[in-house]
Amino acid sequence: MISREAISKTHRWVVKIGSALLTNEGKGLNQDGITAWVEQLVELHRQGVEIVLVSSGSVAEGMSRLGWPKRPNALHELQAAAAVGQMGLVQAYESRFKSHGFQTAQILLTHDDLSNRERYLNAKSTLRTLTDLGVIPIINENDTVVTDEIRFGDNDTLAALVANLIEAEMLVILTDQQGMFDSDPRQNPDAKLISETEVNAVELDSMASESGGQLGRGGMQTKVRAARLAARSGCATLIAAGREPDVLNKLFQGEHIGTLFTPDKERLVARKQWLAGHLRVKGQLLIDNGAADVLRQSGKSLLPVGIKGVSGEFERGALVACIGADGVEVARGLVNYSSQETRKIMGHASGDIEGILGYIDEPELIHRDQMVID
Repeated sequence: MISREAISKTHRWVVKIGSALLTNEGKGLNQDGITAWVEQLVELHRQGVEIVLVSSGSVAEGMSRLGWPKRPNALHELQAAAAVGQMGLVQAYESRFKSHGFQTAQILLTHDDLSNRERYLNAKSTLRTLTDLGVIPIINENDTVVTDEIRFGDNDTLAALVANLIEAEMLVILTDQQGMFDSDPRQNPDAKLISETEVNAVELDSMASESGGQLGRGGMQTKVRAARLAARSGCATLIAAGREPDVLNKLFQGEHIGTLFTPDKERLVARKQWLAGHLRVKGQLLIDNGAADVLRQSGKSLLPVGIKGVSGEFERGALVACIGADGVEVARGLVNYSSQETRKIMGHASGDIEGILGYIDEPELIHRDQMVID
């Protein structure tokens, strides 16, 4: 489990910055704040932390540029505001990071991108490649094209899903509040800040506030839900005041500011339980006895050479079951190749994949980290 003292040993963070912080409550982009947060992110990166930034603010910045004092309800107006505001938001980040010698990349996502398994893996591969190159990905919901059916609803949820996607160790949500209190501090002056809590503590639901303010969509309830989503992959969550001087570095050093939500399961166990319980099996791989023994006894990855047959039609990233010669399910996991591709490479060594398909995505058919053994 991640404690305050262990935060400095983490190596992969998702940092989400909220609309109220970024836009000075509707007065335009908080240029000084962006400068400060970028400086802190750069310092974290130089200390060995991979950074993925999830930024709100495009709609709010668009409202400011268009002179709209109130967030519109009409979807086409929200999309127009997002399209206008995204320009200024990305320019602000890019110029700050560039001054420190860092490249940035803009990534816009919808819920459908992360619920579709092939797009999910493509997004994961892109983000991993960017962070390996030292590039800072800046992610926002694609407000210019979302509909009510596919929108995340708030960037807290988006940040949590990104944390699951890249298997981050820490999700940091910077907000205009000091953290989570045992009651609403705007209504109760005696409200006490919660320094640390287990993410699934039942009392959190009654403590969280629903309101998100006029610029944002996410109140404290959405942040608690986001922390629980992140915990599915064993990620801890910190909610802290973005206006606290040097807040990110203070959190990294383990200072007791904000609220730390700790997951109730170890990282790998939580991820594999999510794989086992949250996806439907799309096909089956018939594996030979050697592959079955390797999976059961060693927990290693499944290679194409151990496949004897393929049942069903599925795309890359689908959940498939691995069936032994006795007809019993041995394991299930996310496959790196489609059913058509798998039929071509089954029975072959990993070194033959590129020659058969003309390309290679991964040497494993199912990586052990994307697999749960029965």
